[in-house]
Amino acid sequence: MKDVVGSPQSLLVLGGTSEIALATVRRLITRRARTVWLAGRPSPALESTARQLRDLGADALTVPFDALAPEAHEVTLGKVFAEGDIDLVLLAFGVLGVQARDETDPPAAVRVAQTNYTGAVSAALICANAMRRQGHGSLVVLSSAAAGRVRRTDFIHASAKAGLDAFAQGLGDALRGTGVHVMVVRPGFVRTKLTAGLRPAPLATTPQAVAEVIEEGLRRRAPVVWAPGALRLVTAARRLLPRSVSRPSGPRRGAGPC
Repeated sequence: MKDVVGSPQSLLVLGGTSEIALATVRRLITRRARTVWLAGRPSPALESTARQLRDLGADALTVPFDALAPEAHEVTLGKVFAEGDIDLVLLAFGVLGVQARDETDPPAAVRVAQTNYTGAVSAALICANAMRRQGHGSLVVLSSAAAGRVRRTDFIHASAKAGLDAFAQGLGDALRGTGVHVMVVRPGFVRTKLTAGLRPAPLATTPQAVAEVIEEGLRRRAPVVWAPGALRLVTAARRLLPRSVSRPSGPRRGAGPC
């Protein structure tokens, strides 16, 4: 259960090595979070992350989880909730893919879509239903500012994120009055290992800055937050432009999410 000042004490991270999620977890550990479940594909990186969180004073555990194996999600995540209430779920897994390659490789494009959308839908519904039964909790869904206006340079990844964004908003509406809060996070280009080598977009940010936005959004029980906040206005302006204006004149390499 949350402590007397409303800070979550038990966390589940779906995408246990996500830099944004882990920056958020580290902030929450300083606010008295104590139990952290890291869900992800078994790897040395996942175990190393758990050890780092233990060094910070958390009881960090790992659980095998694969976004591309939704048939196993119910059992895997059910075991986590069976151990006790979860105050906060961070749904933070996803892949960028390689747009130029994936356009000519439909199976690769499908994997991007399944990871970012269908895998997330499965995990989100299972966690939401578990939190509904326990009567409280927050589900934070990492979307993308790119979902606001899908572009030529990133349409496979961005269209999947757009679907997830719409789904999460609808899920939040469906959970009104249950004690469960859903918050959609729309970061722009974030400097992480995932985006290493890509050309940073305007208003590029860091995992730590996004974590600060997430924590403040949780405090306000906001339905949607942007990181940085200025992206809200930028995206609104882009939506007003005709596609013929915003469409690039030719292929562009090195474009990251924004």
